[in-house]
Amino acid sequence: MGLIHIELFATLDLVGQSPGGPEEDPAGFAFGGWQAPLLDEVAGAQVAAAYEGTDALLLGRRTYDIFAAYWPHQEGGEDNAIANLFNRIPKYVASRGAPDLSWAGSTQLGPDLAGAVREIRDRHQHIKVVGSLNLVQTLLREQLFDRLDLWVHPIVLGVGKKVFDGGAVPTNVTLLEPPLASPKGTVHLRYGIADGTPRTGDMSAPDRGVGRDD
Repeated sequence: MGLIHIELFATLDLVGQSPGGPEEDPAGFAFGGWQAPLLDEVAGAQVAAAYEGTDALLLGRRTYDIFAAYWPHQEGGEDNAIANLFNRIPKYVASRGAPDLSWAGSTQLGPDLAGAVREIRDRHQHIKVVGSLNLVQTLLREQLFDRLDLWVHPIVLGVGKKVFDGGAVPTNVTLLEPPLASPKGTVHLRYGIADGTPRTGDMSAPDRGVGRDD
């Protein structure tokens, strides 16, 4: 069985909407492109490294449309390595509509999204979910993810779609490697899903921090 990796860019208040540009999700959101002023070489290298070994993309409709309009035209340019990867591997699209699937290797998933994602997991080794906040809510609710890469940027917006925006259920995760901050203050956090559900504890008890099962 393969691994599903969720890759997300977020603000300090965990807004994940439209990091790349105003055109990503313009309706009622004034801060599209908030990530661009905060990019640096360290964070860029972290993102590039996160795609190593990827053999499939799992995307929501809006993110797919943005990628399909951009990546097929980037081969041979500054982003050649990622362009070659994205253009070569299968792309799976979660959509209730009728998306244009002209990007080579694209397939629309059926109405049983959870079942379709489980089939993809059996077919590939490293599936990447990029952005796609609505899709991410389903994956969080169904606990259909294995890794969560979160780049937290030093900015607070106060408005916008959140990374955990109604889809999350009580879930344990474990930190897979030490957090790493870039020169401009973006912190890369890499978590893996863990067994069980969150426990509670009494901070005034002698065994504080150990927790207990309720």
